[in-house]
Amino acid sequence: MSHRRAMMSLLVGASLLMLVGASLLSVPAQADEVGIPVTVRVIDAESGKPIETAVVRHPDEQERHRVNTETGQWTDSFLYMPDGSELIFDKGMQLEFEVSAPGYMNQRVTYTVRRRKNTFEVPLTKMEIDLTDEDPDDIVIQFGRDKPIE
Repeated sequence: MSHRRAMMSLLVGASLLMLVGASLLSVPAQADEVGIPVTVRVIDAESGKPIETAVVRHPDEQERHRVNTETGQWTDSFLYMPDGSELIFDKGMQLEFEVSAPGYMNQRVTYTVRRRKNTFEVPLTKMEIDLTDEDPDDIVIQFGRDKPIE
């Protein structure tokens, strides 16, 4: 009888250990899920192809986020603001982004976060630059900004 009790105790102990271990393994997955992911896909307005050199930036943020060079996409679920706070994307929140790329007109967009499927496209139009009367060595094309797009 004592052998049977010992086996039952061992079995119950092993089961409890497995349950505790499984619950501990699931905690980091929940801790990593901060905010709702939002994806910005930057495309050429004429061709519809991804713009591999584009950057996405929140107007209150100093950092420019580069898109994936193959897909033209940038995804995140939160941003770090200059004061050290986090802007966590949540359902119903309106986000503003400034999107730019060399050779394209900059664009400012507003997006309202949904519960899921938060992917949207930003078509950029190529700049029309007439360089016929200019000396090619004197041309300066600004990219990026110190002040927001108006």
